[in-house]
Amino acid sequence: MEVLGVTFRLSTKADLTALAPFDDVVLATGVRARVPKILGVEHPSVIRYDELLRGEKAAGPRVAIIGAGGIGFDVGEYLLHDPDESIPAWQERWGISKDTDVAGGLGTAVLAPPRRELYLLQRKTTSFGAGLGKTSGWVHRAALRAAKTEMIGGVEYQKIDDAGLHILLSDGSTRIIEVDSIILCAGQDSVRDLVANEPGDKVHVIGGADVAAELDAKRAIKQATELAARL
Repeated sequence: MEVLGVTFRLSTKADLTALAPFDDVVLATGVRARVPKILGVEHPSVIRYDELLRGEKAAGPRVAIIGAGGIGFDVGEYLLHDPDESIPAWQERWGISKDTDVAGGLGTAVLAPPRRELYLLQRKTTSFGAGLGKTSGWVHRAALRAAKTEMIGGVEYQKIDDAGLHILLSDGSTRIIEVDSIILCAGQDSVRDLVANEPGDKVHVIGGADVAAELDAKRAIKQATELAARL
């Protein structure tokens, strides 16, 4: 970057005044975690997934995850993961045997008690993990099921309070999920505050700032490469 004369301005928030002198502006500002409109969503038990993963907030022993997309499954595994798990313990958990007499090297899985009590919830009535990767989705589903995660679909989120997460089930009944923490994994919104309406000719929006749904690194790289070639 030094050879190419690229100037970095770190710890700087861009505004329209600062960007005005430039011939072209590329917004690659990504996304922010979406906060769904649920009564009581500001309750202290509620944590955005990015706050959890950055270590800004910690989850308790009983956790409800709102949203069962890729992020919801990843967060579930993150909460269940034991950072001190040894390779032999991992092999036991998946039933992997080194015994050459065991067909396929697969024996009986030995499951330790899960580190947390998890609930994975979604509004959709479709099967859980339907949108996960074709070759790896089964691993994520198996990991959460092995930890006795309760997966509840077709729900309507009513409110959050000291009692927990209040939901309306698909059969019309209500239920309170009594948990210590509620993790929001309900998608993302594009960060494009600098472009109030449609971008003009000099402003180019790419990546998650362009489309927040189903974030796709391949699409973002393609957009950036093609834009750089045009500029």
